[in-house]
Amino acid sequence: MTSVALDDSLTMRARGELVCAGRQVELSAVLLDRLSSALVSFCDSLAARARFIQQAPAVEPLNAEFFRGNTALTAARWNTLLHHAVFGERPRFISKLKILSNIIGQIDQEFHDTANKISKGSGPVASWELLESLHYDFNTCLRETEIVLKSFLRALPADQLAAFTLEAQNPRARRLRLRPRFSRVPA
Repeated sequence: MTSVALDDSLTMRARGELVCAGRQVELSAVLLDRLSSALVSFCDSLAARARFIQQAPAVEPLNAEFFRGNTALTAARWNTLLHHAVFGERPRFISKLKILSNIIGQIDQEFHDTANKISKGSGPVASWELLESLHYDFNTCLRETEIVLKSFLRALPADQLAAFTLEAQNPRARRLRLRPRFSRVPA
């Protein structure tokens, strides 16, 4: 729905319906916020549960070529560096989840701030391009999370599936917030 709302706002903007486009951008920001909150909680649940499985799944580092914006590009480069510096599948798996969680949170904040500027009429034309870029990076993170989940489910023992399902459905049951710190210096 976030994609539909953003696409509608871009269409309205192209037709010159700036007030309606601004309202639609606000809606897309609210929808993205809801999805990103759930996705961050889900990444946290995966990372917490990964500590208890015997064999953590193998993961590849994030590919910087799949991202457009500075936030995601920098984080993907950090993930690549960490992937090659850290030995063992469990730390690599958890590190990738931490970084995905962080990217999603930062994209959500940037998207929300940019959408607010646009809806108030104070955002420059480049703000619309930034929204498209942030949305693209968010979708990339969503797909990366899906791939990590599939790898995780293949490694998760059957006897732990019920506990993981409860944790994933109720993020407050086990809230482990894992946030790496990134500098603003490009890698």
